[in-house]
Amino acid sequence: MSPLQITTRDAATGPVLEFHGELDYTSAGELRELIGATALKPGQRLVLDLAGLTFCDSSGITAFIAARNHAHAAEADIALAAVPANTLRVLRMVGLDQLFPLHPDSEVATRA
Repeated sequence: MSPLQITTRDAATGPVLEFHGELDYTSAGELRELIGATALKPGQRLVLDLAGLTFCDSSGITAFIAARNHAHAAEADIALAAVPANTLRVLRMVGLDQLFPLHPDSEVATRA
């Protein structure tokens, strides 16, 4: 088991959260708290860079939806970058690939 670590950095388009480790029931609350504390301005884009994500369960998927709701409440956008194949499969199965813009990496996701 690899505990979740989230690194935050700023890009020209807005904040980027980089994930490392497992996003599951025990760590999804941490993500929701971090998202709630992330200030967004109208027109910005929140990018969730999942390149280092090794596991994601349904609690993690629910946290992504909470992040989307937070971004939209702030009149901001959200995008997922470098989504691992196993997580992408789940997103596609439940139709969330239609709600989240998906990018190959955070560099592409943060282009203005």
